Amino acid sequence: MAVVLLPVYRPGHHLFTFTGGLSAAGGVDAVVVVDDGTGEEAAPVLAAAAGLGCTVLRHPVNRGKGIALKTGFRHIAERFPGHDVVCADADGQHSVADVLRVAERTAATGHTVLGVRDLERMPLRSRVGNTATRVLFRAATGRPVEDTQTGLRGYPAGLLGWLQSVPGERFEYEMNVLLYAARRGHPMEQVTIATRYLDDNTSSHFSPVADATRIYWPLLRFVASGLMSSRTR
Repeated sequence: MAVVLLPVYRPGHHLFTFTGGLSAAGGVDAVVVVDDGTGEEAAPVLAAAAGLGCTVLRHPVNRGKGIALKTGFRHIAERFPGHDVVCADADGQHSVADVLRVAERTAATGHTVLGVRDLERMPLRSRVGNTATRVLFRAATGRPVEDTQTGLRGYPAGLLGWLQSVPGERFEYEMNVLLYAARRGHPMEQVTIATRYLDDNTSSHFSPVADATRIYWPLLRFVASGLMSSRTR
């Protein structure tokens, strides 16, 4: 069984709908929501999620998605030892059915499982960015990851301690997880999920400039380190 981890910032009504769907469907042991410093404006929807049985953790100030994920991993490792974790976005992109599929595949394989979207169905800015990172990631690691920016990921329980050690505080953290997993030889599975965007992804808090730079920098640094090591052999 798995625990679902939802890092949120300025959550809307989709959080209540999503957590309600997870509760109704069953198939997961718990849902942990980490609010990354939204403030009092998020109190009603977070209270509603808590009313559905979710554990709600709150950062007093915004610290970044990477830190929110690590807060969730630490809590789950302490409160639900031995449980796999499925991380998902609560802005309407991910369906309950896909979360359960990722959880089942993680349990069956004991591997990290990535929910892969159809790039052709993405909004243009997401499609261009994801295509570029996919090409660079394969060049850097030799691993064919089809959707490097997916937020739907299943992690086996044995990786929770390691996940807390991976550097990164904001959106770059998820790229670092893939890079460090590739370097350590961690197996990664991929499953196809629905490609869903509401209002052309206008609810996303991803900054096309600042956050894209944070993602590309560790990727380019990883490529450069590989080139340097190959020259010294």
